[in-house]
Amino acid sequence: MRHSVIQLVPRQTGPSAPDPDTATGRSCDGRAVYTVAEVARLLSLSRGSAYASVRDGTIPAIRVGGRWVIPKRRFHTWLDGLAEGGEH
Repeated sequence: MRHSVIQLVPRQTGPSAPDPDTATGRSCDGRAVYTVAEVARLLSLSRGSAYASVRDGTIPAIRVGGRWVIPKRRFHTWLDGLAEGGEH
């Protein structure tokens, strides 16, 4: 029987480390989406304002069952576009 060897590499931290949320659309917890409450905190908005922005399409979101979720990759792309002066 043949065994594989896995080399463990220390995780990079600091400004040069790749951001798992923007690089893959997933965070360390394995989730690919944010909740509206999480986006509200990230943007320093009230939950009500975040929900209003989700409903009117300003913040990219999808409805899954009875709840709104914000795909991380789409959110960060949208946010990067705002920072670059793009109109979204």
